[in-house]
Amino acid sequence: MPHPVLIAAELKNLLEPAQLEGLDVTWLAAEQPTPAGDHVAIVPLLSRWVGGTELKHLPKLRIVANCAAGYDNVDLVAAEMRGVVVTNTPDVLTDATADLTWALILACARRLVEGIDLVRSGRWPGWHPEQLLGLELRGRVLGLLGAGRIGQAVGRRATGFGMTILYASRQPKADFERDTGAVRVELGRLLRESDVLSLHAPATPETKGIIDDRALLQMKPGAILVNTARGDLVREEALAIALEEGRLGAAGLDVYAEEPKIHPRLVAAPRTVLLPHIGSATWETRRKMAAIAVGNVQAVLAGRPPLTPVYR
Repeated sequence: MPHPVLIAAELKNLLEPAQLEGLDVTWLAAEQPTPAGDHVAIVPLLSRWVGGTELKHLPKLRIVANCAAGYDNVDLVAAEMRGVVVTNTPDVLTDATADLTWALILACARRLVEGIDLVRSGRWPGWHPEQLLGLELRGRVLGLLGAGRIGQAVGRRATGFGMTILYASRQPKADFERDTGAVRVELGRLLRESDVLSLHAPATPETKGIIDDRALLQMKPGAILVNTARGDLVREEALAIALEEGRLGAAGLDVYAEEPKIHPRLVAAPRTVLLPHIGSATWETRRKMAAIAVGNVQAVLAGRPPLTPVYR
């Protein structure tokens, strides 16, 4: 008898029928509340909260298979108390997100958005030796706040640009240091010395708002801030003020604290490249993410260990 499961409707076109074999799927639209019932699995996106109330209304639930690398949307304590397995989709989005991080770094350093706007405005006066001068990356310092899979992938790409790499993380990364010459430093030094600061830390009580007004004041004048990790890491109004006052060179963001809302002051701030959370947005990556999420469901329902479990 097919297992009743809930799957985010946005994944429908990314999954093959064979991947859903043995599952009685209810496609869950983004605006639809999580229904109660006898569903044994749910495959949500990062935007859907799965907490104590939802778990209480799904008494037969065995797995929450998040279709995302993160799992901030799942109450891990409540899930553990009910014996519900939680999984995510790590690894497969590393390269796509690292590539997008570099797209933001380059767009900020070379002022691409301003250049595009100037051309489209019809007011481009022609070439001028001081027009839209940007930041040359060779010889500059790339700072990584967090050096997990994505942070290290961003750092490895930096070697081709001739950048020095500093990173701050809880644990040293010996292989990363050996391969790239990266140096592990404390946060204060990272803020003071980075010409480009790229955020790759998870959202935790310790990291929430870590880039606040005090942190921004420590950064180099003209430095670039890039965030493809979690919106909660950055105080958006403080960032907007730093850009307005000219203390920060530019900011490239793909994530925000209250998506899809973005602080209006940040939207209006100068020298920003603001993207709509597309770090993993390649066909290959999104299909792999969906496949891993459903693969976790199939494994758990068949009595096998999950492919990519999350441990609290």
